[in-house]
Amino acid sequence: MEDHVLSLLCDPDTRYSLERAGTNLRNTATGRIYPIRDGIPLFVSTLTGPNLKYQTLYDRIAPGYDLAESLYHWIRRKPNYRHEFLSELEIKPQATVLEVSVGTGANLRFLPHDITFYGIDISWGMLRKCERNLLKWRRKAHLFQAEAERLPFKVGAFDCVFHAGGINYFTDKARAIKEMVWVAKPGTKIVIVDEIERTVRDSSQRSPILRESFPVRSDKVRCPIEFVPPEMKDVSAREICGGKFYCLTFRKP
Repeated sequence: MEDHVLSLLCDPDTRYSLERAGTNLRNTATGRIYPIRDGIPLFVSTLTGPNLKYQTLYDRIAPGYDLAESLYHWIRRKPNYRHEFLSELEIKPQATVLEVSVGTGANLRFLPHDITFYGIDISWGMLRKCERNLLKWRRKAHLFQAEAERLPFKVGAFDCVFHAGGINYFTDKARAIKEMVWVAKPGTKIVIVDEIERTVRDSSQRSPILRESFPVRSDKVRCPIEFVPPEMKDVSAREICGGKFYCLTFRKP
C-alpha cells in the first residue's frame, strides 16, 4: 500500500491512524488489526439489518450483475443515465475522489483519467468484479470493503464524494450521510443519487437478477433530505433522468 493511501486511512470506529503490520493494517493507538485480502483492506465488522441482507444478495449476484444490467438496457431500449447524474460532480484536475458503494466500478469509466479514485462497498463479490473490470478498462482505483456508515478515512480526505444507488436500502441513512460529510474537504459538493419510489415499484419489467436486486418493498422510499446536517450549504433535491432518480446535493461549509 502506497504511503499516500495510508495517510488518508483511519480506524472507522476510533478515528485513530493506521499503520502497516505485516500484511495487515493496525490501529496505532488500540492495536486493532484490519486484514488486507487480495490487496483490499477489510473494514466490515458485524453487519445488521438491510446491510447484512444486501451484502449477502450482492455477493451472490455479482458475477452476472453487469451482464444483466446491460441486457436490461438493451432489451428495454433504456438510456444510460450515468452521464446525467455524474455531471453533477465537481471534479477538478487531479482530484481525489471517493465513491461510496462503488459496486462493479461502472461509474469510473465516465470519470477523468487524471483523478485518484477510491471506492468502498460492503460486498466482497462486487469488489472482486470491480477489480476485474479495472484490469479490462485499464483504470486504477483503491478499493476497500467498508460500510457507508463507517468510512475508514480521515476528516477532509476527499475533493469529491458521491454515492449513486443503494442508500434507499442502507441500515442507517443518517449516519452514512454524516460519514460522507466527515471525509469531504470544506467546500466540497456531495452528490447522492438513487431511484425514486415509482421506479423501485416498476420491477415487473426488470431482468430476474435486477428484480432481485431492487425488490418491491412495503414501505416507500424517499429522498433522505431530512438527514442532511443543518449546517450544510446549497441543499437541493430534485428528480433527474426523466424522473427515474432523485438527486440530492449539498455543500460542506
